[in-house]
Amino acid sequence: MVDVARHAGVSLKTVSRVVNKAPNVQQELVNRVLAAVDELGFRRNQLASALRSGQQTATVGLLIEEIANPFYATIAHVAAEVAAGFDSLLITASSEEDPVREERLLRDLCARRVDGLLVVPAGYDHAFLKSEVEQGIPVVFLDRPAGGLVADTVLLDNRGGARAGVEHLLTQGHRRIGILLDTIGVYTMHERLGGAQDALAAASVPYDAGLVRDGVRDPVTAATAVAEMLDSADPPTAFFALNNRITVGVVQELWRRKSQAAIVGFDDFELSHLMPMPLTLIAYDTRELARQAAELLFARIAKESFWPRTVVLPTQLVQRGLQ
Repeated sequence: MVDVARHAGVSLKTVSRVVNKAPNVQQELVNRVLAAVDELGFRRNQLASALRSGQQTATVGLLIEEIANPFYATIAHVAAEVAAGFDSLLITASSEEDPVREERLLRDLCARRVDGLLVVPAGYDHAFLKSEVEQGIPVVFLDRPAGGLVADTVLLDNRGGARAGVEHLLTQGHRRIGILLDTIGVYTMHERLGGAQDALAAASVPYDAGLVRDGVRDPVTAATAVAEMLDSADPPTAFFALNNRITVGVVQELWRRKSQAAIVGFDDFELSHLMPMPLTLIAYDTRELARQAAELLFARIAKESFWPRTVVLPTQLVQRGLQ
């Protein structure tokens, strides 16, 4: 603003009054200041102004796990749409499943005085956010619950969806079902594995550790795990993949071998209908997950008072691939 004042030949206080639309400023001075603003390309720093005045900054933070994953990309897209409807800007960051990085990023977003936070948690202890919440920054968790903090949460019915998927395989006569997951340390994996175990136990199918593989993080490791299981003395006749990337690897290996093993996978995904073999997927509305979480956050920002709530969205079985 110093440059604007010098260019317009007025005081810094006059520039401040014009920019902030204060009353009782001579029109001739207003015109000079606005002309200087236009010529110099001056832009008011709305965030700095809000921080000084203690007002809201019209920004919200979103912390997701992996920005390249279509699931999280959809969440970011919808959250940005909702934020725009409230004249707010979405700031997105990725924790890369690292709890230490997650805490650092969340503290940084709070230091920037965002009006609220949407968080897909990587860690299990979010007590460090308690002081921020008490100071007025609302937090809504989605896809996974928080740890050490009472907060609004929007989840999928991971356990129920997995149970339904395995029950589908059981009704087809399968008893040896290979289960592939990333890590039991991730909430969604834990819940989905629990749902599969519920269905198998209800059908009196005995536990076989050789049919459960963890550490399956991508299509390559999924294909390798499937190959090893199919080469065993008593191979599975069906596979349950606990996320979309694992499903792709399962399909690749079964198609390569021309295997007739059945597939159920958690998460629908783009082009799933073009997979070269039939498969059943556990689908849900990712956009609705993000929409409900974002709208819940803006209700909190608007100071709506209600008990912290947990919303659980349903899943459904869908048929994909070339039948």
